[in-house]
Amino acid sequence: MESLAPGRARPWRLGARMRKVVLVVHIVSAGTWIGIDVVMGVLVFTALLAERGSTKALCYRALELFAVWPLLTTGLLSLASGVVLGLGTKWGLIRYWWVAIKLVLNVVLVALVPVLLRPQVIEMAEQGRRFMAGEAASLAVGDLIFPPIVSPSTLLIAFVLAVFKPWGRIRKRLAPREDER
Repeated sequence: MESLAPGRARPWRLGARMRKVVLVVHIVSAGTWIGIDVVMGVLVFTALLAERGSTKALCYRALELFAVWPLLTTGLLSLASGVVLGLGTKWGLIRYWWVAIKLVLNVVLVALVPVLLRPQVIEMAEQGRRFMAGEAASLAVGDLIFPPIVSPSTLLIAFVLAVFKPWGRIRKRLAPREDER
């Protein structure tokens, strides 16, 4: 139990029921995020290994339909629920190393979706449309191979951090020495 300094208000905390609801939202959104990454990986690796151009083109067009907005939505939901959990529980946002690292990982992955993934997916979907229309098109996977590898690996690290909670506090509270009391 933390002792409060005189005059300090007790920090806001989630009630037990609300904490469980937010935790379920957090876990389900992260699980959905991994699921979308797996499907994205199936489509990207199918395009990489397919011999027929029409299969590659179809994979790229399918990515355009579901990859960017669902990933961004689940990433933002995971981020928002994680922030609420951090602020409303004893763990805090930047009180423990494992929470701070999870926060940074989440922010980076969410930022990469509109900045790097979206332009690549749009370009590859356009190449798929050109190919299907009989025009010249490049159907090489290129850098699109990295997101379905990097994102699930990073999310796995976040899951491991949440389970094992390594490294303790970022900054330990300094207790007054005996002669300072």
